[in-house]
Amino acid sequence: MEPPHEFAPAVLAPRTRSIAELDELVVHCRACPRLVAWREETALVKRRAFQDQEYWARPIPGFGPPDARLVLVGLAPAAHGGNRTGRIFTGDPSGDLLYASLHRLGLANRPESTWRGDGLRLHGVRITDPVRCAPPENKPTNGERDTCRPWIVREFEEMRPTVRAVVALGGFAWQAVLPVLAAAGWRVPRPKPVFGHGARAVLPAADGGPELHLFGCFHVSPRNTYTGRLTPAMVDDLLHEAATAAGLDPA
Repeated sequence: MEPPHEFAPAVLAPRTRSIAELDELVVHCRACPRLVAWREETALVKRRAFQDQEYWARPIPGFGPPDARLVLVGLAPAAHGGNRTGRIFTGDPSGDLLYASLHRLGLANRPESTWRGDGLRLHGVRITDPVRCAPPENKPTNGERDTCRPWIVREFEEMRPTVRAVVALGGFAWQAVLPVLAAAGWRVPRPKPVFGHGARAVLPAADGGPELHLFGCFHVSPRNTYTGRLTPAMVDDLLHEAATAAGLDPA
């Protein structure tokens, strides 16, 4: 096996000493040629409704305080959502539902997220993705997921002193985050916990520190919400439970 390129996430991520430093490196990543080509092509072609906007067209860093107690893990940025606005779960229906729920629970200062720098702040919550670039058809390959993994592993390593609960939004996030949490210092139960809406697992810390509570939630995508498979009340209830497990005080 060839050693990783000097600009690969596996080389760069472990060198960072803060989430701010990590986020700065993430936005310049070009490790996956297919994803680089797709995110940049999407920014040139654009969706008709956004023809007058300049797309971000780069990888998306996590959003929220670096000392968060609750972390939400998604899949990857949307081509005309985060890839356009420059913030995770921003500018698309999935984000509309998610941030409205966080606001109802007192975990965000406003119910909508429209653009990076719009004044939105999260309280005790950080949101991140295992894949940082928008993939074609919202389907990253396993190789792209694995190439990107060092970014989110390092992110969790930095948050380890404070994070107490994680919500995986969808089956992809659930499967992707289990090896991440193992690499960041928690023990994943055997057999591995199975994803489902409302699924819950407790991961002991490898060093005997505080345990981590992992929750499963159907992804907040239109595919689930427009069909009624996932409702705002279901999201509110699950995030309330996760926030409580994290030691926050949701409304």
